[in-house]
Amino acid sequence: MNPRILISILLLTVTEHLIGQNASEIVRKADEMMRGEKSSYSEMTMRIVRPKWERSISFKSWSKGTELSLVYITSPAREKGQAFLKINREMWSWNPTINRTVKLPPSMLSQGWMGSDFTNDDLLNQRSIVVDYNHSLIGEETIDGWDCWQIILTPKPDAPVVWGKVLLWINKKNYLILKSEYYDEEKILVKTELAHHVKEMGGRTIPTFYELIPADEPGNRTIVELNTIKFNIDINDSFFSLRNLTQVK
Repeated sequence: MNPRILISILLLTVTEHLIGQNASEIVRKADEMMRGEKSSYSEMTMRIVRPKWERSISFKSWSKGTELSLVYITSPAREKGQAFLKINREMWSWNPTINRTVKLPPSMLSQGWMGSDFTNDDLLNQRSIVVDYNHSLIGEETIDGWDCWQIILTPKPDAPVVWGKVLLWINKKNYLILKSEYYDEEKILVKTELAHHVKEMGGRTIPTFYELIPADEPGNRTIVELNTIKFNIDINDSFFSLRNLTQVK
């Protein structure tokens, strides 16, 4: 083989490898920026908007690493006390009205969480974008005045995910995901998530307002406002248990 051709192939291989590493590192840092390197606690308000009605839900959320998370509904009164738990790849929900814990099957990952445009996978499966996808840097773009990397996520073989691909726009200054597009297995756009109101909270400069917009349901959207967040809190693994799922407040 011509030495020049061989060198070109080697350089291309190395470049592609480095770009792949960089893309994965960018996604990991962006994930940790909002989730915390070790753990986090947050309080949020979610507003579900439909053409003829809207309603709000408030909740608390705890997470540790990429494998443990727990969400507790604080309002409205009729839904207060419901809780959701994720341990590794398994998820459960608790409903105090019927005094019952239900394990969520994989088929429910794509269902709307609490009637919103977010899925159970979006809210609970926090490890997903880091470990269940391959990452490739495909370009750069400006979003709301921020210079961003554009990264495509494609599912790894047999990964338990609901998306055929995901596009992320991550700003270069402090690794914030400012825009996300989610596509189904046919590569058709399903929904777009936008992050706004970047300000200091919990000792970090982060987005505090998220808007999720379905692609094929005009007038529908879900808005999540971050009210409080604390990063890298001291929390034991035992907090994330089926027993605590029914007792957490």
